[in-house]
Amino acid sequence: MIVGDVTLPPEGYQSRFSDAINREDLSFIPLTDVEITSRASGEVTHREFIVLGKAHIEIAFPLDGDG
Repeated sequence: MIVGDVTLPPEGYQSRFSDAINREDLSFIPLTDVEITSRASGEVTHREFIVLGKAHIEIAFPLDGDG
């Protein structure tokens, strides 16, 4: 499981989380302040920045309820 921050435009075009995830012209999502939890061991790893391939995303949702 990967939890991290996605930076979105403050308003207007593609300012919602769902817009960022559904963009067909992008294959990767940059994330900051990332926590990666292993499914097998439960071990947690922290990273300041990762780029996640959208093909590997099974489910995505905003934790704060926006978007």
